[in-house]
Amino acid sequence: MLAYPMKKSVGDFLAVVGVFGCECVQSNQQNGNSIELRREYLYRKSQEDRVRTIEEKKQKLKSALDDNRLIPTEVRREAVQLQKLLEYDDEGAEGVSSHMDDEYKWAGVEDPKVMVTTSRDPSSRLKMFVKEVKLIFPGAQRMNRGGHEIKALVQACKANNVTDLVIVHETRGQPDGLVVCHLPFGPTAYFTLYNVVMRHDVPDIGTMSEAYPHLIFHNFSSRLGQRVSNILKYLFPVPKEDSRRVITFANQEDFISFRHHTYKKTDHRNVELSEVGPRFEIKLYMIKLGTLENEATADVEWRHHSYTHTAKKRKFLSME
Repeated sequence: MLAYPMKKSVGDFLAVVGVFGCECVQSNQQNGNSIELRREYLYRKSQEDRVRTIEEKKQKLKSALDDNRLIPTEVRREAVQLQKLLEYDDEGAEGVSSHMDDEYKWAGVEDPKVMVTTSRDPSSRLKMFVKEVKLIFPGAQRMNRGGHEIKALVQACKANNVTDLVIVHETRGQPDGLVVCHLPFGPTAYFTLYNVVMRHDVPDIGTMSEAYPHLIFHNFSSRLGQRVSNILKYLFPVPKEDSRRVITFANQEDFISFRHHTYKKTDHRNVELSEVGPRFEIKLYMIKLGTLENEATADVEWRHHSYTHTAKKRKFLSME
């Protein structure tokens, strides 16, 4: 009497193991594919510095030949080889392709899918602020963090083709950190939040427009400034020409002021701006090349060193 149920339970157990094994195989295959893509991406990025150095030498040689000047000493030894490479260059190219071309290859072609969430155990004020941040990005979704770990969040976002994960942090109920993680390969930008004024703090502010906004980026003239502007710019879809919503990122001494306005024409010459909020300042302190689940092992592309002697004098996001 005891043999039959034992055989049945063993058979059921083997069936479950078989199904679970198939799922594990599929999961391992997916992980293997993502690891292979990540390895290929890192290899291409490792070749960038070498290619960029060659491109800079070619440009120095080309400008010297065009202006009938002496060839710079650092390229004289390789001048003949560089001149042969110049013969095969097409006019109108925009320089060396980089890992940024891989990261944002669908920018402007497909609308971004942004997921907004918080750190664990958010306060009521942080929850209100995240609701406002979600409305800033057209088509964005907000997710309650709960007890989910970062790795599970990133994997869920990748499975649902989310392009960017935005996480807002706080200290004692005051929002003070913003992390923008571009998927599937990175980069991940870390910002500090200052002077947050929420829409909830302004009485009778009205509703927020959900039109695709026009973007204004002021004073992002350095290479790092262009990098940061790209990270922020590609969180938004391409707007229509008649959109009356404007979002401004204005850099002043590496503090980026965020302002959000709508406008209307009062006559054929003048327009009237109305601030709809929220408003805040952000300051970049680190860019990593990986995503958040690889945070411990990802390469640091740039980090703000606040304790160096020239840290207060130097400006990183602009050339001024």
